[in-house]
Amino acid sequence: MMNGKTIFIAGHARLPQGMAAKSVFETLTITAEVDIKYGVILEASCTLATNHGREFIGQLLKGTSLIDGINDAIEMIQTYYHGKATNALIAALKDLDLHFKQMKSDEKSKVKID
Repeated sequence: MMNGKTIFIAGHARLPQGMAAKSVFETLTITAEVDIKYGVILEASCTLATNHGREFIGQLLKGTSLIDGINDAIEMIQTYYHGKATNALIAALKDLDLHFKQMKSDEKSKVKID
């Protein structure tokens, strides 16, 4: 149910050679439902080849506040995910964060006219 309090954002990155997902996708995508006000990731998924991998990354990113920055989330990926897609996951997360920052910047620059 859409309540105007969350947004859907996607971040993309190129996959390395030799990945199972590479035969299906050229890029890795992380998608997230994000609380607009606090920037908290409520749900996240990605295009890793296995359900287990997608769920793992989703759980890892859930609760991350994009307003507080993504350094902790990057550290968690580096610490707990040991696969070929580590750099692609980090790059996709940085791309997602960039889209969020642009959206917040655009929101601030809009002049409200009554």
